[in-house]
Amino acid sequence: MKLSTIPRHHLLTNTTTCTRLSTLRRHPSFTVRMSLNETAPSLAIVGVTGAVGQEFLSVLSDRSFPYRSIKMLASKRSAGRRLTFEDNEYVIEELTPESFHGVDIALFSAGGSISKEFGPIAVECGAVVVDNSSAFRMDENVPLVIPEVNPEAMAEVKLGKGGLIANPNCSTIICLMAATPLHRRAKVLRMVVSTYQAASGAGAAAMEELEQQTREVLEGKRPTCKIFSQQYAFNLFSHNAPVLSNGYNEEEMKLVKETRKIWNDTNVKVTATCIRVPVMRAHAESINLQFEMPLDEDTAREILKRAPGVVVIDDRNANRFPTPLEVSNKDDVAVGRIRRDVSQDQNYGLDIFVCGDQIRKGAALNAVQIAEMLL
Repeated sequence: MKLSTIPRHHLLTNTTTCTRLSTLRRHPSFTVRMSLNETAPSLAIVGVTGAVGQEFLSVLSDRSFPYRSIKMLASKRSAGRRLTFEDNEYVIEELTPESFHGVDIALFSAGGSISKEFGPIAVECGAVVVDNSSAFRMDENVPLVIPEVNPEAMAEVKLGKGGLIANPNCSTIICLMAATPLHRRAKVLRMVVSTYQAASGAGAAAMEELEQQTREVLEGKRPTCKIFSQQYAFNLFSHNAPVLSNGYNEEEMKLVKETRKIWNDTNVKVTATCIRVPVMRAHAESINLQFEMPLDEDTAREILKRAPGVVVIDDRNANRFPTPLEVSNKDDVAVGRIRRDVSQDQNYGLDIFVCGDQIRKGAALNAVQIAEMLL
């Protein structure tokens, strides 16, 4: 995916100066239709040239998010480049401690180190920071929020008073969008998750490398391996996150810890295996659930059909179930393969298969929905 092909906005050529600036379906509970408005909040996008930063803009535009001004912030390397958003031209500014004066909401997606350095500065300036990195997710004083799952966690955060809200990891969001409605009905005791994660989770450069490697392999050339240490095209491998002393990698432990925090349940048992697959931008997850109370597959299917932000694709006769391609560039998480776990007694276990767009609901859309709840 080229950054310049994102609809409604694009990056233009470099300039020498940096001026300062003052779907499947969507659930209506989290949709606001206003856009440019002099009485609306001022916004800042931190990491605007990255894949998620660009998707922030796409989602803000698609949902007509109200704003009176918007700052486009990135590294010194990107400063001075021009960007067109909703028919207005902006100049990307270098991120500095002075960037947040007059900003009401700051959407961060520039990596954990940037968030740790500049997030508290933005809060001190009075901004509410919605951070897409892992920097603050497990901080007990920072709410970790999926709007359809635990909106109450951010009840104390108000515009004008500053604050930090963490966006969960993409795999956690996609998983819990499907698992939570069932958890509310029958209480999940144990959850086993296997993920099949797209290139987008590693950023725009990884997506470009997958595209490049695919061409190279088809042409009989040696694949370029800069982002990943091994061939990605026509291959899959254990997630590239660092492996910890317990044998799990960081991505797997994020799913374990974040689920417990979001569900406010330290006793729920979660285990995960995360795999990188050669798909461009949507993750897939196989989820096995063990319940405290019985839940049959027909009831589960009806619960999921009514769940906000979820669409059920579960046609056994046609062998049609969710695919990453089908949910790419879509807001909803798709659920299918809903069936009783035959290894468990009676109706105390289910298997489901879930797909969701990693850049959209797994990152940018979730963050913008959080911002909408502040309005």
